[in-house]
Amino acid sequence: MPLKIRLTRQGRKKRPFYHVVIADSRAPRDGKYNERIGSYNPITNPATIELDFDRALYWVQQGAQPTDTCRRILSANGVLYKKHLLEGVKKGAFSEEEAEKRFESWKKEKETKLLSIKSKLKKAKEEEIKSKLEAESKIKEAKAEEIAKKNAKLAQTEAKATEETSEEAIEQSHEEETVATGSEPQAVSNSPEEKIEEKIEESATGEQEQEKAGAEKPAAEIENENTDQPDDQPAEASEASGEKEQDSEDVETTQQSTEEVTEDTEKPEIQDKTQTEEEGSPEDAEKK
Repeated sequence: MPLKIRLTRQGRKKRPFYHVVIADSRAPRDGKYNERIGSYNPITNPATIELDFDRALYWVQQGAQPTDTCRRILSANGVLYKKHLLEGVKKGAFSEEEAEKRFESWKKEKETKLLSIKSKLKKAKEEEIKSKLEAESKIKEAKAEEIAKKNAKLAQTEAKATEETSEEAIEQSHEEETVATGSEPQAVSNSPEEKIEEKIEESATGEQEQEKAGAEKPAAEIENENTDQPDDQPAEASEASGEKEQDSEDVETTQQSTEEVTEDTEKPEIQDKTQTEEEGSPEDAEKK
């Protein structure tokens, strides 16, 4: 029964690993086998190989035929090279010690090559990681610059808004000050006019009271006064004329004060008031 050194598949979907077995060539791939001598994982870089060297050499010497993949695995571990050296010892080409020395030197060279390959792969991974980190750092810097620009724009807009609000507040304060300063002088300017009007009103009220007092006197008293004191009429007439003159002087003084304080537009109103008072004074005298 011909024997083969081949692989049997294990693992899940898209994540395979294999067992190195000695099986009949007529058996299925994942079927019955005689002996398991190692394992092979192709997913790692480099691939991991675990092999029982002595049992693999034994089955090769017994005539077991490896498949293509298993042949590469056996040659990578030195099984086929060791078989070649032992055949040279059998033929007498060299001794067993020489064969061992040659095998050990080959094994060291193979290990150094594997170490160099692993170191290169490690460096490549580190460089990839560094490049990814640099790319990420550049992306972060670009994002930070964009954020800083946006923040600067927002700060500028906020500063402009604050400036505008401060300017508006200053303008409002100025307007309020102007309104306050404009209202105060008006009150001050209106105060003398009010005084003059009060004086005129007082004089008018005094005259009205005098008229009422004269009207309240009974007619009999007036006749008795006229009969008892006929000689006093010229004195009363002179007194009435003196009162008229005093009233006219008072009105003139009020007109002068109004001319000094009020503007030209207010002069006609005051003159009208004085004229009405002058017209009323002779009528009051005739009534008396």
